[in-house]
Amino acid sequence: MSPRQRPEPVQVVKGRRDRALAGLVGSIPYAAFLGITVDRRGDELTAVLPFDDKLIGNPGLPALHGGVTAAFLETTAILELAWAVLWDDMEGGRLPEYGDAPPPRLPKTIDITVDYLRSGLPRDAYARARVNRSGRRYASVHVEAWQDNRARLFAQATGHFLMPPREG
Repeated sequence: MSPRQRPEPVQVVKGRRDRALAGLVGSIPYAAFLGITVDRRGDELTAVLPFDDKLIGNPGLPALHGGVTAAFLETTAILELAWAVLWDDMEGGRLPEYGDAPPPRLPKTIDITVDYLRSGLPRDAYARARVNRSGRRYASVHVEAWQDNRARLFAQATGHFLMPPREG
């Protein structure tokens, strides 16, 4: 019988998870261009799109550009899918530190349908994705975006993605 291993200190686990997430988000240049960041609580991610004047599509209203909204939803879905894979590898001890490994291969969009429910106002936006199905080759994801009130969505999307082949 092997001696019992002591669990890692919480700071070590949190640091490893935060570095993995920062590496994942950093591997998407368009996310950096839009200013998208991610807030992590356990394994749950909330994407944040901080307001910037460059994101306005209709200055008369003003309203967020529809393409920015769609890109925000699609990026959130891709991050959620990639995070689910990373989480399994990270918690299983199969993930090298980001400085030692190339960025992960990301899911590729097959299609995405965006529902614009109301104008995106000139303020920060938030989104969460829920994976409906994820197999070895295909995944389906639903994303919801809101601004001031989680119950008042301004956009939602459903997308289908081609999953990258798993290593090993």
